[in-house]
Amino acid sequence: MTTKKPVLVIGNGPVGQTTALFLAHWGVPTIVLDGRPHRDPVGSKAIVQQRDVLDAWDTLGHVGREITEAGLTWLRARTFYREDELFCTEYADAGRSPFPPFVNISQSGTEAMLDERIAAEPLIEVRWGHEVVDLAQDADGVTVTCATASGPTQVAGSFAVACSGARGEAVRRLLGVTLDGRTFGDLFLICDIKADLGTWDQERRFYFDPVWNPGRQVLIHPCPGSTFRIDWQVPEDFDIAAEEASGGLDRRIRQIVGDKPYEIVWKSAYRFHQRIADRFRAGRVLLAGGAAHLVSPFGARGLNSGVQDSENAAWKLAFVWRGLAPETLLDTYHDERHAAASENLAVTGATMDFLVPQDEAQVATRLSILEKARSDRSAQDRVDSGRLAEPFWYDASPLTTASPERPCGGRPVRGQAPAVAPGVLIPDHPFDGGGRLRLLARRGVTVLCGENVDLAGLSELTFGELPVSVHRLSTLHPDAPTVLGLRADETWVVRPDAHLAATLVAAEPSTVRAAVERVVGLDTRATA
Repeated sequence: MTTKKPVLVIGNGPVGQTTALFLAHWGVPTIVLDGRPHRDPVGSKAIVQQRDVLDAWDTLGHVGREITEAGLTWLRARTFYREDELFCTEYADAGRSPFPPFVNISQSGTEAMLDERIAAEPLIEVRWGHEVVDLAQDADGVTVTCATASGPTQVAGSFAVACSGARGEAVRRLLGVTLDGRTFGDLFLICDIKADLGTWDQERRFYFDPVWNPGRQVLIHPCPGSTFRIDWQVPEDFDIAAEEASGGLDRRIRQIVGDKPYEIVWKSAYRFHQRIADRFRAGRVLLAGGAAHLVSPFGARGLNSGVQDSENAAWKLAFVWRGLAPETLLDTYHDERHAAASENLAVTGATMDFLVPQDEAQVATRLSILEKARSDRSAQDRVDSGRLAEPFWYDASPLTTASPERPCGGRPVRGQAPAVAPGVLIPDHPFDGGGRLRLLARRGVTVLCGENVDLAGLSELTFGELPVSVHRLSTLHPDAPTVLGLRADETWVVRPDAHLAATLVAAEPSTVRAAVERVVGLDTRATA
């Protein structure tokens, strides 16, 4: 392994950082390249970290736990129409996760904690001031040319992951990848303000047509240190400098905070994009995060989805790099994460269509729904103030063994976790004596057995160098089978990213072997 070239990570934002750390977790060296001279911690940016992303980060030296401790936990999302509260959503956990539903922290805070972990990781080398201006690849690897302060320099790697974010057009152009979609014309104002707003620090608040922003929306998110992130929908010709000079910005904030003192920490105005790359794999290069997809922030599906891209790309690259899986396994990165991005675009696109109706008919429909939702539960279900981030389900993946006993239900009810089925992220559960299920799963391919399964027969299976472990779930914790819903005659196969790959009933060892091999692309025949 020491003679193999490292994997190149293009971009040192949180998606690039996470990709490098997950590759190091699997024993793969990386070189992280970024054109900026150093980190630029400006503004709150991507603030909402979802439970399952915190869980994934916790694999990387307990970063998830550190972010949870440093950030602000919130448990519910409240939606208002004018002066009335329409509904409040709380977020269920199908298992016993140690993490809350959501933690808010500035992107710069997240990056700082990931930087600390990277600094302690000998398998990661970070090179600031390396802007990728050319890229070539062949059967042996990838070579990029970087513009640096001392002139052009070339860096060689075995594979590359483009994590260059929303401004990754140059890298996409080098790969011949397009980012198709649309940009919304509507403008939004964002401010981070420091103020004491009482119990608002425990919840997300979304307002339709409040008296203090008539005809438009306002979103309020709590952040650490009595700071609140506020998003206003504003007219297309809004000028933030003129608004501040005229006193309009102060009046706008006063309509929320009243006469309480406040401080503006950061402010910006921006438009939203809904775009997706035509392919997430270009030869030996994978695209992740904003380099591959852009969505509106109403739902916090940008960074959260980018982290899931990172983990998916990293374990597959690692297994290929280490000779444990064929290179065709990388094709499934596009299959799975393009589908996930398409789901995010569908969800956030529907939200934006509801928030910003495009014609009089849509305006009338939205108004009718909001009025009915004051007293009608069925109308409340049609109010879209942003469906918050959730892990995607890989039921249609070529790595998944379908189960007629446990069909995947697709998108769950708002606030609920999906039922256990092949393709979903397995619910978590602690172990007796320490540890937990998802940390175990992220060591390789994991086989979990019910009480009536012949454990000895499965333990005799051999998989060469492939990291496969077999466990009776009740021995890890006696309550786990009941909490997670593992039946006595079932065998579950769990992928290295903790997604269920198969739920097999009364399975012979040969059937379990086929499902395990399918996970790493060695057997993609239908085994349902």
